[in-house]
Amino acid sequence: MRFSNPIPLLFTLSSIKSFVASQSTNGSVDLSWYAPAASQIDNLNTVINGSGVYGFIFNSSVLPRGTSYGTYDWCNMPHVRAQEYPRVNASFSLQYVEVIHRHHKRTPYAANTFPIESYPWYCDDEGLFYYGKPLPSGNGSADTYWSVYTSSSNPLAPQGFNGTCQFPQITRGGLDDSWQHGKDLYGVYHDLLDFIPKHYDSKAVSYRVTNNVITSQVAGMLISGMYPQTSGRDIPLLIQPDSIDSLEPAYTCTTASNLYSAYGSGSNATGWLLHLNASAPLYASLDALSGVSPTDEGFHMSWDHYFDNLSSRLCHAKPLPCNITNTTLCVTEAQAEEVFRLGEYEYSYIYRAAGPETLQAAVGSYGIWVAELAENLRHAVNASEPSSVGNATSERVRYRHNVAHDGSLSRLLAILQVETMVWPGMGSEVVFELYEGKDHMQGWYLRVLWGGQVLRSSNPSLGVMDLVPVQTVLDYFDGLVGVNATKIPGICNGG
Repeated sequence: MRFSNPIPLLFTLSSIKSFVASQSTNGSVDLSWYAPAASQIDNLNTVINGSGVYGFIFNSSVLPRGTSYGTYDWCNMPHVRAQEYPRVNASFSLQYVEVIHRHHKRTPYAANTFPIESYPWYCDDEGLFYYGKPLPSGNGSADTYWSVYTSSSNPLAPQGFNGTCQFPQITRGGLDDSWQHGKDLYGVYHDLLDFIPKHYDSKAVSYRVTNNVITSQVAGMLISGMYPQTSGRDIPLLIQPDSIDSLEPAYTCTTASNLYSAYGSGSNATGWLLHLNASAPLYASLDALSGVSPTDEGFHMSWDHYFDNLSSRLCHAKPLPCNITNTTLCVTEAQAEEVFRLGEYEYSYIYRAAGPETLQAAVGSYGIWVAELAENLRHAVNASEPSSVGNATSERVRYRHNVAHDGSLSRLLAILQVETMVWPGMGSEVVFELYEGKDHMQGWYLRVLWGGQVLRSSNPSLGVMDLVPVQTVLDYFDGLVGVNATKIPGICNGG
């Protein structure tokens, strides 16, 4: 399923001259919210009455022949790879890289499935391994994995799909995409730039995951794609306690939660209800077909559940669902397209278009991770600064990789005030590259890549994030969240 009327995800590089004049900073940056660029994504008339989904792809991890890399592909979003990588002028030397990306494609969550699904979903083509063993030495452990089954003595039916999957889990296709993602990153940061080591070295390369096991499922394959020699080796994945995990994010921020609840999903705000009321006929049609109750709040506070249900099927070459009693009554391609347009509209509204509260909510709920990123950048600039806990924040680490979620990427893009906000699809990636200038370009600069190309921000202090003075970005982050996130407790507690 390919959709028409493309909105490009990639942007061309600005020339070196475009930032020379703005390389100095006096520590004063604009912390205000700026609206995203005008887009069909935010045009409710186009969302409800249009067709296609802006040239986006929802049915394959592989782009159709003739489609340029960089096209929005929900199943496997564009990321840094050697073929399209925008090289930086030789006047700059790469010193540090931090990557954050959404996990790759998966089954839907159980909560997003229909009461009774019209066909099963099998995951017999993969093993998801769960075991522990003593470190650094001790008795060995078997390599055990979960094998899902149902019992004839269990009278209860699983929610949604029958079959052999846990919902959610990264699928075989998602595992393959994760491996390729890692291989592509190695192809840039080792093969092309000779920046990361040839062989895995925990003192130079670090990986972090969230408390949701699907990020660990992705990390194992991604690391193997980057470093095939790690197969069978013990590789640490950094993880924070689940109650304070900044990457997911899972820490409590009452202010941010209240803001999202006041204007976004589940709210009675006029701006939010506009698209829900306008799409009421589609809700009625899909509810009647799927068996979902019109009073099911999970399905009707937003289009998230229907979006996840339908997109997960298409990404895995499964048919759109039919009514279980009338198999001639099926979800049409046009209905699926409208669901996807509505989902894209919602994410743009929640994280960028609704107004200044989108920045305030993102700062509260993702400010700690941003402060951690800022700390890592400082360590890279100030190599003499002492490190804290192990390799987690050591200045010796040259490359950090975070495997996260769509909510993680969305909040980060909100803080960066990306010009065109989309729902970050499977494998969506933001890369922070820190460069040291040489010769007449002395100083430290940050480049931010989104979907493999330079990110454009609506905020004038950030602008086209192609070698922005790093102090400008640090001043922006510090102004919003404070050094070491010192502002976040006050923000989250209403201070």
